[in-house]
Amino acid sequence: MSTQRMAALEGRITEVMRYVAEQEGLEVEEVRAALASGAAAIPANPAHISLKPRGVGGPFSVKVNANIGTSLACNDPEQELVKLQVAIEAGADAVMDLSTGGDMDDLRREIVRRSTVPVGTVPIYDAAVRAYEMRGDPSSITADEMIDAVIRHAEDGVDFVTLHCGVTRSAVKRVRESGRITRIVSRGGSLLAAWMERENEENPLYTRYDEVLEILRQHDVTISLGDGLRPGSLADATDPAQIEELVTLGELTKRAWEAGVQVMVEGPGHVPLHQVQANVVLQKRLCHGAPFYVLGPLVTDVGAGYDHITGAIGGALAGMSGADFLCYVTPAEHLALPDVDDVRRGVVATRIAAHAVDIARGRRSAIERDLQMSKCRAALDWQGQVNLALDPVEVRNRLKERRELDEECSMCGQLCAMKVFA
Repeated sequence: MSTQRMAALEGRITEVMRYVAEQEGLEVEEVRAALASGAAAIPANPAHISLKPRGVGGPFSVKVNANIGTSLACNDPEQELVKLQVAIEAGADAVMDLSTGGDMDDLRREIVRRSTVPVGTVPIYDAAVRAYEMRGDPSSITADEMIDAVIRHAEDGVDFVTLHCGVTRSAVKRVRESGRITRIVSRGGSLLAAWMERENEENPLYTRYDEVLEILRQHDVTISLGDGLRPGSLADATDPAQIEELVTLGELTKRAWEAGVQVMVEGPGHVPLHQVQANVVLQKRLCHGAPFYVLGPLVTDVGAGYDHITGAIGGALAGMSGADFLCYVTPAEHLALPDVDDVRRGVVATRIAAHAVDIARGRRSAIERDLQMSKCRAALDWQGQVNLALDPVEVRNRLKERRELDEECSMCGQLCAMKVFA
């Protein structure tokens, strides 16, 4: 199969490129050139027939991802499908199914069937749960089981997969020697680290990388190179283990491009405010300008219950520094599996960060939206404000609950500045 990247390199314009160009208000040649250079990716598995593609990186607007999925402790697939719908309605540009409980195959296929936005997964979670069910140890996965999981997810229509190919024995040794406070907080990274130490062998996703790339190329699945050694606390940020993995991811990025596979690179994690820009600049340099997909970053460790806010602060700064794709953080982060309201709040908080970055980057549509909102406020046009808000549901509910007068809001009443100085 010819991937979007291969078509771009050959100078061919695809329908996917045309669609994304129209949605972004770009010339289609600009889209093709960004894909050919590797600065952008369009995760779009042809088997995902309900997909309305989104572009990540390059000239595209900053995108937002929402994580959903069951756990071994909380397995309610119907609830996850509700979260899927809520995430899309709240404006998520992509969703990741991180399920680790129940009938994961059936849920993944149903998410792909229903989702109009790109769907991502972490195949090693699937393999680990199967190993746990068969042998009582999630890290007892075999190398073949890891590869088989990648194949199944690609065949099911998943658009991008997170694979922790850069978690090597050398990098894990650095974790052991560094005195990290939170060691390895990535589930995929920890599973692979435990496997390598027990088997005394190198990471199969690294040693069999060419085989993995061939699977992804056949289905035009974008590889999201996972940051398995991302810092889980501010004290661990930008340490030798994280940087060694990033260097490896840069090498793997080039190999994926050479194989015709689209690439995104994942990043931290918990990073203090003054290190966010350096982390993004370093990733862009070491990974040759590939789209950067960040979790947060969370800029403080003590925001429990409000980590959608700490993540949005870090996400805005990361976007201003060059990050392309912001993975949401919900108020439940570090505490529990997110519920439906957590999903909505996480998406909206992260969209605010992404929108702020688009304004700062000069994106005309974002600037115009804010201008129109200001005009509606000056005119006391409440319905216009509802329509333009990033979360119209929240605005509508607050107006309904707290507006006590016909025109003014309950904050100022007859002292409304817009009316006093008209």
